[in-house]
Order: sequence, then structure tokens, then C-alpha cells
Amino acid sequence: MRIHAADAAIVVVYLLGVTALGVWFRRGQQSASDYFLGGRTAPWWALALSIVATETSTLTIIGTPAIAYTGNLTFLQLIFGYVVGRALIVVLLLPGYFRGQFLTAYALIEQRFGARMRTIAASTFLVTRVFAEGVRVSAIALVVSVVLGTSERAAVVLVIALTVLYTFEGGMKAIIWTDVVQLLIYLTGSTVTLFVLLHRIPGGWGEVTQVAAAAGHKLQVLDFSFAWATKYTFWSGVIGGSFLTMATHGTDQTIVQRFLAAKTQRDGRNALLASGVLVLIQFAVFLLIGVLLFVFSQHWPLLAPGEKPEKILPLFLVRQMPVGLAGLLLASILAVAMSNASGALNSLAASSVLDFARVRGRAADPGQLLRLARRITLLWGLVLIAFALLPWRQLLETALTIVSLPLSCLLGLFLLGALDRRATANGALAGMVAGLLTVIGIYLFTSVAYTWFFLIGSLVTFAVGAAFSRFGGSSRDNANVVFTGAQ
Repeated sequence: MRIHAADAAIVVVYLLGVTALGVWFRRGQQSASDYFLGGRTAPWWALALSIVATETSTLTIIGTPAIAYTGNLTFLQLIFGYVVGRALIVVLLLPGYFRGQFLTAYALIEQRFGARMRTIAASTFLVTRVFAEGVRVSAIALVVSVVLGTSERAAVVLVIALTVLYTFEGGMKAIIWTDVVQLLIYLTGSTVTLFVLLHRIPGGWGEVTQVAAAAGHKLQVLDFSFAWATKYTFWSGVIGGSFLTMATHGTDQTIVQRFLAAKTQRDGRNALLASGVLVLIQFAVFLLIGVLLFVFSQHWPLLAPGEKPEKILPLFLVRQMPVGLAGLLLASILAVAMSNASGALNSLAASSVLDFARVRGRAADPGQLLRLARRITLLWGLVLIAFALLPWRQLLETALTIVSLPLSCLLGLFLLGALDRRATANGALAGMVAGLLTVIGIYLFTSVAYTWFFLIGSLVTFAVGAAFSRFGGSSRDNANVVFTGAQ
């Protein structure tokens, strides 16, 4: 079943309008700082919305309801950890980022451990982000195939092409302000979807609680049991989610770039903490939508046998929402995909251009560096298209698992620099290798849930790095200062 022609027109006009808005921000760009940080002119509240938009993707929007549709609300415990992790970043890592005029997260690693470790850290980010973003972008195909009936290849190419266009032209300033528009629209649309669903269910909330109880703990939020193999418990959620967020928001250039775009450290702190409140509300709404879709499907089934549960929300929007409103909501879902992909493209380009000494040396002139940044953005757009066309399965958890393997070690590296004054570059490298091998071994040969990977990988990296620094010899490019406030 395809979308109504009027809704399809809204989708097309919206996508073109967002692209045009992004292109409009090309004005006034003269340097790499303007292109990658928007001239550090954005207010903290816009950065907070941009952070949430960046960590939200089509994958989140269709994957989160699918988790509650097939399970319950215990995924929300992981989001509690997201909030705690942000507070820890403010204390442990944020001060270091505002000690210098850094354009990337990994410039801080160079200050602490030397140029070699900066290159290694940046390479870890590039590989991780392109794989994870490939999974996220592939989720676009699930929505577009339902909305327009196009092939998956055409869907991916169309959306990424438009995204590359406004990212190429407008840079970070375009990304931040299109993020603001897109996030506000899709949060409004999500709330409307929640109430429409509740209205369409015979018996309303009473029917929801009755069916959910019969299905077995469908509305359960908290699970205080402890088992390494259980993905979503209070302990794996709060502890594992905290380390997950410290890695994704404290060491991943895609999010750190938002902090660096803040006017002051205080603005960066406000943006990060406010984003935690927003993301908690957002996930609560989408998980509840998943439960309501489960109850609704008991009366009017939406999924055919064997269909992916991630299709449940797009199918409801196409089949049940009023004409016009459905188009706006579907357009906002696709726009979030563009928002997420644009942030990834800009951060991938920033790290590629600024974190590798050989590249920096060949493009020292600001104008030349800006032109190189745009060319690299185009290149990464092609790479994302290629990775998005791979046959990924279990999309949301696949993305989280992929990023957990190397980013856990990257977090260990940053914590080593922040907390251990005696840590050396050689020790840091040994710790990262040990952490990565440990997490890969756990992933391949145990049933430990991915929610624990960030904790395990970062702690192994820190412990081995600290021990090797003391007993494995000195390193001449050991740094002069730790990241945190205490000197």
C-alpha cells in the first residue's frame, strides 16, 4: 500500500525545502572553523536540540517502537544511563575540550599522548562511524519502500544525495539549524502519533493495560535482576548505558563537534545536560508507541507474516493517519535520517582533514583547507551509500553492537588521559589493543549482552594502559597535562 498522492507531495516538498535551507547557510564561510564549527555562534539550546537530532536517526524512530512491540519498556533503563553518562562527561572530559581551540576531539589526544595516538584515535572513529552510519542509513530504505514504493537502492541514493548537497554547501551551521527544525517537527509528530494511536484503540488506555497484562509484563520498565546475558536490566542500563554515552558523546567526533561549536564551556555543559532530558522523553514516547502498536495490531494486524517489526510504525502512518498529517510525519522521519547523516558526514570530513598530519600539511591555507573539506564530504557520501546497501539485520541493536567494539577502547583511552598522570603513549596503545581484543573475544565466544561491552572494553583499556605505562618503559611523547580541571 503506497502513500496518498497528497502525502507524497508533502514528503517531496519537505525534503527539498530542508535541503534548500541547508544550502542557504553557505554564506560567510571562510575557514575550516566556519565549516566544521559554524563559527561557534550557535546558542546552547540549539546545540542541545542538534545533539539529540544527531543521536536520533530513522533507525531510532522505527527501531525503538519495534523493541517495545516485540518486548516491553525495559529498554528505557538504558536511557537512564544515557543521562548519567552525560553528567560524567561534564565532569571528566568537557573541561579538557575547552582548554584550547580544538576543532576535533582527537586534537586533545595529541596534546596528551602525541600525534601517533591522535591518528590512531581518529582512525578508530572513522572506521566505527562509517559502519554504524551504514546501518542507520539502511533504515531509510524500510521507510521509503513503505512510503513511495521505491527500491531500497533508489531510496538510499536519493536521501543521501540531498543530504550531501546541503552538508557540502552549508557546513555545521546548516546542520545545527536544520537539526533544530527537523527535531521540533518530528517530536511534535511523534506526540500526535501517540494520541492518534490511543484514540484508534477501542477502549483506550483501559484496553491497553488489559492487553498488555495478558501479553505478560508489556508495560514493565524496571528489571532489578542481574544477568550478564540480559540486555536490558537496571544494572546493565544505568552502568552500561553510562559508559555507552561517555563513549558515544564524549569521544565520538560526531557529538563532540557540537560541544566544540559552543561559545563557552558553560554553554557546552548546558547543551549536553539538556539533551539528556530531551532524549529520555523522546525514548519514553517511542517505546510507548510500540506498546500501543502491539495493542492496535490485536484488532487490526499491520505486519504480514515474516515482515520486519521495524516496519510497524511506517505501516501505521501510511494506513491509519489522516491525509496530510501522514505526509508530514513521514517527511519528518526521513528528515531525521538526513539530519543524522549530515552530522556524520561533517564529522567524518572534519576528522579526515584535521586529524592526519600529512593531510594538514598539504592544506595549511584556510581557503585550501575549506575546499578540501568539501571534497572529502562528497567522498564520504559515496562511502555511506555503499555501506548502507549492505544486508544488515536487527538494525538498532546491530548499530549499538558495532559501535561498542572500538568505541569502548576509545573511551578507555580518553579516561586514561583524564585520570592517570603517569600514562604514556605506548601504554595507551597497549591498552587499546588489549581492550579491543577483549571485547571482540567476549562478543564472539560468550553470551554477555552488548550493553556491558563499553564498560568492559574501557576498563580493560584503562587498566592495561596504566600498568604498561608503569612497567613497559617510558615514551618521549608522553603529555604534559591531564584533561580534567585539577592540575
